[in-house]
Amino acid sequence: MKTKKQLTGSFILILFILTILFFLFRNHTIRGRDFPEIKSSGVLNVVTEYNSIDYYVSGDSIAGLQYELCKYLEKCSGLKVKIYLENNLENCIDKLENNSYDVIARSIPITNENRQNLAFTIPITQNKQVLVQRNLSETDSSIYIHNQIDLANKTVYVPKNSPVIFRLKNLSEEIAEPIYIKEITNYTAEQLIYMVNDNCIDYAVVDNEIALKNLQLFSNIDIKIDISFTQFQAWMVRKNAPVLLDSLNKWLSNYHTAKYP
Repeated sequence: MKTKKQLTGSFILILFILTILFFLFRNHTIRGRDFPEIKSSGVLNVVTEYNSIDYYVSGDSIAGLQYELCKYLEKCSGLKVKIYLENNLENCIDKLENNSYDVIARSIPITNENRQNLAFTIPITQNKQVLVQRNLSETDSSIYIHNQIDLANKTVYVPKNSPVIFRLKNLSEEIAEPIYIKEITNYTAEQLIYMVNDNCIDYAVVDNEIALKNLQLFSNIDIKIDISFTQFQAWMVRKNAPVLLDSLNKWLSNYHTAKYP
């Protein structure tokens, strides 16, 4: 039968082992995958969105800005760039933080709010958000938005966890009236444009480049109202991957220099 002294010693030993395991697990979690781990694996995991700007199928080929950038990174880094497609930004961020993805390659506005938890690369594009609505109609002119103030008490649809939500909340404060924001899960900005055109919803807010790309497809769509100022947009990485961030910035800077000398 163990003595009190032996039990105390065993308890201290167990406590010591648990403490060591805790710090080992904590350090592993904090460290995550930075460039040395990525280089060792030989694979850079990148997630983007399927749309007519970033990544799309054209005939028998794949095209789009993010696809082109990923192929450039593959060429200059020596890594295999594995591209995943996912529309839900919240899922992308969750998987970035648990190391399933290394880079979110989407046009995400660089804002102080977004910088709180994740890091941005150097700016890649400039864009703004616009309101998508149907053209002014004589039969139903009451729903047409002439300016931002007209959005008071209106319901606006956006993709789930869209970066524009923060801007819409600020706009609501600016006009001192509520703007009701409806987030749609697993719908892209382009799908919301289709829904406006088909009278399923009245208003959506999307990136201007996406809206312009689709404007030629629909004669009944109006995108004249700006919701935000023009903003820089960039890729997102984990804050605990500074070497990866520096490497991406170097490659992206070289890409811009080569494309726009």
